[in-house]
Amino acid sequence: MQKLKRFTKEGEKSLSNQPAAAATNNAEAQSAHPYRELTFRAVIIGGLITLIFTAANAYLGLKVGLTFATSIPAAVISMAILRYFHDHTVVENNIVQTIASAAGTLSAIIFVVPGLVMVGYWSGFPYWETTAVCMVGGILGVMYSIPLRRALVTGSDLPYPEGVAAAEVLKVGDENGSTEENRRGLLVIIWGGLASAGMALLTALKATAGSLSANFRIGAGGTMIGGSLSLALMGVGHLVGPAVGTAMLVGLLISYGILLPVLTQGQIANQDLGDAVSTIFAHDVRMIGAGAMAVAAVWTLLKIIGPILRGIADSLKSSKLRETGSQVPLTEQDIPFKYVAAITLLSMIPIGLLLWNFLRNSPISHHLVALIMLSILFVLVLGLLIASICGYMAGLIGASNSPISGVGIIVIIAASLLILLVTGNTSQTHPTELTAYALFTTAIVFGIATISNDNLQDLKTGQLVGATPWKQQVALIVGVIFGSLVIPPVLQLLMTSFGFSGMEGVDETTALQAPQATLLSTIAKGIFGGDMNWQLFGLGALIGVGVVIVDEIMGRVSRFNLAPLAVGMGMYLNITTTLVIALGALVGWIYNRWAQRQEKAEQSKRLGVLLATGLIVGDSLFGILNAGIIGATSNANALGIVPDSFAPVAKVVGVVIFVGLLAVSYRWVMKKSGESAPMPASDMTNEETTESQA
Repeated sequence: MQKLKRFTKEGEKSLSNQPAAAATNNAEAQSAHPYRELTFRAVIIGGLITLIFTAANAYLGLKVGLTFATSIPAAVISMAILRYFHDHTVVENNIVQTIASAAGTLSAIIFVVPGLVMVGYWSGFPYWETTAVCMVGGILGVMYSIPLRRALVTGSDLPYPEGVAAAEVLKVGDENGSTEENRRGLLVIIWGGLASAGMALLTALKATAGSLSANFRIGAGGTMIGGSLSLALMGVGHLVGPAVGTAMLVGLLISYGILLPVLTQGQIANQDLGDAVSTIFAHDVRMIGAGAMAVAAVWTLLKIIGPILRGIADSLKSSKLRETGSQVPLTEQDIPFKYVAAITLLSMIPIGLLLWNFLRNSPISHHLVALIMLSILFVLVLGLLIASICGYMAGLIGASNSPISGVGIIVIIAASLLILLVTGNTSQTHPTELTAYALFTTAIVFGIATISNDNLQDLKTGQLVGATPWKQQVALIVGVIFGSLVIPPVLQLLMTSFGFSGMEGVDETTALQAPQATLLSTIAKGIFGGDMNWQLFGLGALIGVGVVIVDEIMGRVSRFNLAPLAVGMGMYLNITTTLVIALGALVGWIYNRWAQRQEKAEQSKRLGVLLATGLIVGDSLFGILNAGIIGATSNANALGIVPDSFAPVAKVVGVVIFVGLLAVSYRWVMKKSGESAPMPASDMTNEETTESQA
């Protein structure tokens, strides 16, 4: 957390080197062509991409509990389309990816809303109610992220891996840049993309394993070791750097090296070791991880409250300067704070109406006034806190790897406890109705969380390409509206076609598991039913306090830190994800050390960033293609043509190809960096930030 103290100094310096010239060039371009950023065609293209991405994300999220980042694929598609228009700009491409990424991210609302059907309160997804929940929560997420931009983006040295990656994609496709450098950069991205997409294709075909894992006993207990054979996660690790990777590795060791062996003691005698380990991790260890994340999140918020307040003050100052006619750089023009405040407060009206409509004919309507007042205050206050926490997490490891479901656990616990406090003994007679109301309130806050989790990545991309913040913020709102209109019919279609696991009368072999919605519903029912396991959550909170103390001591006696929130995320995420991100951070650190010794150190580092970007791009684009195939065939293994009997061999083949592709890719980029022409100082990347964290 010591790095937060460098927000104003090192953060601004390291993250602004590269986009300085780009910002100037784009400002000049926009003054000559004032409509080539937030254009009608950008909105239309972004909207069309939204339809595809939102549907694909909703299906995959309900099927396996995972969603894919949409900003980078949207940037690639936008670049491919707009390059046929002679007057396109990099900032116009940025608007397209901003709209599509906001809508694609909003689909994470599926982690909460299906719970209303699963607990039996809704029989389907009423269109306008579901649309309004998504829209109001998403727009509030945009509003809350505006003052956070100055605190967590322009004045921060957080790595924002996906924001940097999207910016690199946009810049190498910008014809206004250096043709030779763009050609080399695009070549590296294509190489990484083909390698990553090829690996993902082989996995979908079942020719290679998607991950490796092994369970083993420790005394009377057990644990596991494993890793995903995902080149995209290696790319994420390269971009987040060794500081975050190390902290996540510490969290992994706490969960899998200590907690799992202890909690599984005596629990595996009568069941399969793998089943016992996975079950206890999902239900117990993750609850402990959520407790640690809760403490780390609160501490992080306390640490960044100063920059947030300064960001609000700077936003007010900028607004006043613009009102007096003073010149404010395009790259510093946010939506004026008075409008942000007005939209935020006015949003409480539709929220109140939604809550009133939800309660008015229910058995708990006698608590209507108290519950509505409580929920509005809850959304207003906790929404800002959650937006700050999610923005910080996205800055650490990226939006797609941020444990947003862990934030959902914190929100549902807080909402349920407050509702329980207001309603008292009603929980004994109407637990289902109270559970549903807690989920409904959580859905609004979750909309804020998902959007702020992604928006700051988009605003980081905008900073790096010289975009105008207020135009990008308007595009974010447009993206939220597009996504909100699409999500309800997609959810209804999926429920009608497949159903959710646990629903009466559904075929469990084809039913959508909706794991996050199931977990959040279970927690709420546990609180109102009186059987919530507070000991596990409290244990996690104590671990979080210990990590915070260690981080503070390390920050005072050395130049190293142990980011508490990254440790909490390492505890919460599955080992197959965390371990590979940590390995990617190690590989990136080794590459950067090599690059530092080269004659053209900065351009060598930049090619490493572009390779990591390509690894993420390829996997993301294939994820969209695969999601479309799955949706069209209603078969989660539509491409799995290799027989299951090949699985043992697929593991060996997977490791060989994974390591081989990684080694060949980095060796090829090392060779390519020696061929690069000298790079202008303005093209330096923010990878020196990652190096400084080492």
